[in-house]
Amino acid sequence: MKHADLIKKWLKGALTDEEQKQFDALDDALLNTYIIDAASEYKASQFLEYSNFETFKSKYQEAKRTSKQNNWFNLLLRIASVIVIALGVYFTFFSSNTTLVETLAGEKIVVELPDRSTVELNAASEIEYSVNDWQKNRKVRLYGEAFFTVAKGKTFSVVTKDGVVAVIGTKFNVKQRDDYFEVQCFEGIVKVTSNAIVKEIRSGTIFKVLNGKFTEESTLISKPTWLDNMSTFDAIPVKEVLAEFERQYQIEVVTKNIDGNRLFTGAFIHHNLKDALIAITQPMNMTYELSSSNLVIVHGKKN
Repeated sequence: MKHADLIKKWLKGALTDEEQKQFDALDDALLNTYIIDAASEYKASQFLEYSNFETFKSKYQEAKRTSKQNNWFNLLLRIASVIVIALGVYFTFFSSNTTLVETLAGEKIVVELPDRSTVELNAASEIEYSVNDWQKNRKVRLYGEAFFTVAKGKTFSVVTKDGVVAVIGTKFNVKQRDDYFEVQCFEGIVKVTSNAIVKEIRSGTIFKVLNGKFTEESTLISKPTWLDNMSTFDAIPVKEVLAEFERQYQIEVVTKNIDGNRLFTGAFIHHNLKDALIAITQPMNMTYELSSSNLVIVHGKKN
């Protein structure tokens, strides 16, 4: 049966079972059904009836053309969406070219920046900087502790959650840990901004904010002692000392009967676990026990 005759009989509801199978096999059977179903549910202000098949056929062809146009338009929209998403991913992950460098507990590394400035990163620390923007904006975000040797050029900034350090060309160390923020200047002049405090410190000066309290101290050393595998402390709460011990030895410390705010002055080395523990505990009248390969229990003096 011809295509047109088949549709005529379908419109009249006069298809035999065999003819219904032929109709269902038509490429546009689904579209024809959709048109009639939609028309039966559509409520217009005036009732519309097709007087003959030729009128319906012209309307059908028009609907078919519109459907094809809509399909092409939807396809173009999908393609455009994919392109936009792809470009967004590219510019987010590749064009920005942000570099993140992290160290693990017990690990120290040296990083060379785009202008040949260097950063020596202490254990359990990280820095982040943008390569693309470096010539315009020499800025490094720091979490942890690092020693900077800055090549001369535009202002060089180190940004931490506790303050910003700005220099032109110098050597300095920045330490940012929980409630402890410290900047040591070893060469040149460093400008430090922390909350409402703004200070310019010169070589041999230490800027320190501990538990919200600012102090300015002096030092005779020429570089941070941690570069030589030794951590030194001057009137620092013992909880901060034990936290640094954990970072350097990749070990957990549990304390019992200890006041973590007691001040400690001294040092411990990074290459001998037992010697380090003795150096921390003996001056504080504490004892320790190695509970396992990665757990140390430190005991205070019982009352």
